[in-house]
Amino acid sequence: MEFFRHIFAFDSNSPLLFTQLYFWVFLVIVYLGFALVLGRIDRQRTHLRNIYLMFVSWFFYYKTSGNFLAILAIVTLTSYITAFWIARAKASCKQRWAVFWMVVSIVIDLGFLFYYKYAYFGVDVFNSLFGTHYSIVDTILLPVGISFYTFQVLSYTVDVYRGHVQPVRNFFDYGMYVSFFPQLVAGPIVRASEFIQQLYRPFHITHKQMGLGVFWVLNGLAKKIILSDFIAVNFVDRVFDNPLLFTGFENFFAVFAYSLQVYADFSGYTDIAIGVALLMGFYLPKNFDSPYKSRNPQEFWRRWHQSLSRWLKSYVYIPLGGNRTLFGKKTNKLLASNVNSFATMLIGGLWHGASWNFVIWGGLNGIGMIIAKCWHSLKEKVGVERLIQSHKVIRNIDDVICILLTFTFITFTRLFFRASSNLDPATANETAWRTAKQMMGQIIGAWDSSIIPMFLWEYRKVVLLFIIGMVIHWLPAKFKQWYRLNFAMLPWWVMTLCVALVVLIVYQFVTADLQPFIYFQF
Repeated sequence: MEFFRHIFAFDSNSPLLFTQLYFWVFLVIVYLGFALVLGRIDRQRTHLRNIYLMFVSWFFYYKTSGNFLAILAIVTLTSYITAFWIARAKASCKQRWAVFWMVVSIVIDLGFLFYYKYAYFGVDVFNSLFGTHYSIVDTILLPVGISFYTFQVLSYTVDVYRGHVQPVRNFFDYGMYVSFFPQLVAGPIVRASEFIQQLYRPFHITHKQMGLGVFWVLNGLAKKIILSDFIAVNFVDRVFDNPLLFTGFENFFAVFAYSLQVYADFSGYTDIAIGVALLMGFYLPKNFDSPYKSRNPQEFWRRWHQSLSRWLKSYVYIPLGGNRTLFGKKTNKLLASNVNSFATMLIGGLWHGASWNFVIWGGLNGIGMIIAKCWHSLKEKVGVERLIQSHKVIRNIDDVICILLTFTFITFTRLFFRASSNLDPATANETAWRTAKQMMGQIIGAWDSSIIPMFLWEYRKVVLLFIIGMVIHWLPAKFKQWYRLNFAMLPWWVMTLCVALVVLIVYQFVTADLQPFIYFQF
């Protein structure tokens, strides 16, 4: 009984993570059931596969978040029902009822999100504005992945209202779409138009698809454990926990190392999610495209967390007016684009966390996008852009300078992002601001160049991993595609040896305490 209790009961101290052996045992059992029992069903019976995967996904979420599974179930059921009523109202030309049911769905979905994620922040803002002293007595725990699946169901009901997709008839098919376990708790955010048609395809996977799935899983594990966790545990976390104990250079390097850490952590998760989904015959959207190759902040947000960026563009930026209108009125396109982009980035910052530091982080990115747009417009007007593009050498130099400036800018905005992470929401604002202030103070005023040689030796493994990680990141896209495809086409026995070798190497970097994925908190 103790064995079965451990297998099926939720343990808050040991949630189900991609980096745990338990998860891979779970996946093998799930995949055997999927491939042997449901893998060869015909088109008319694909819903059986979806029922199976929905309940498997709910079990996965229960092992990750316990009784918060009830919120996922409620959100899934209410969005499923309201989507039907929206479609029925539009078919009957009852526009007001369609709007009413869409608003009902949005209120329910955002109601859960706002309570669990923004209650402390909202009370803090209210107290600041009105001089009151209200407080939340009970501790509010944030359900894992609530921001991701909330945005997913919101996009579904809005797209049904817009007529972009038809409501899913079978509840279990829809439940599988919302809760598909590889991407449930940390994305990518999957739009209904991208995924629902896949629910009705019979299972089929080629050698190449299987190989690509294995590659993405190994790639994600290596990013997470070798790069992200090792750099975090052995350097970054130490500096951010006690910035005053480290010199300016050490604080400076920690900010850049965190940029690599958060990328390797989040993109590592989505690589694993894409790989696991591919092994089951499903395609998840690409979520990262070498973001630190970006020439400006706007391009960065086209390459970083692409599913969120597309979501914000479709459901926030364009409804605000895009580059056409401002507050519903036609105006200068550049002005409208800048104001709406800034507002969208503020919302994007707040999506990441209920703290003023996240708002500041989002606002800084918005300001960076505005400056980059204005600078590009100025260069075009005076003819500098034409000169740069007409000379290859000058163009290459300009690219390098722009990439380094963008990477540096994004990195220092991350100071506010990291300082707000992994904190109790009740004390997040004060603690995060103090950490960010102390680190900037050290970087500006406590610079001791004599410490650099000693630092490079003492933290040589961290520095070496940082260099390797950035070199791999900046490799040409065609070269990366070449070695991915060549791995996918290897004979099974060679691929198996490669898997064993990579797992052995990754195991050498496993820390004593497994680090949760950073974006689980969002």
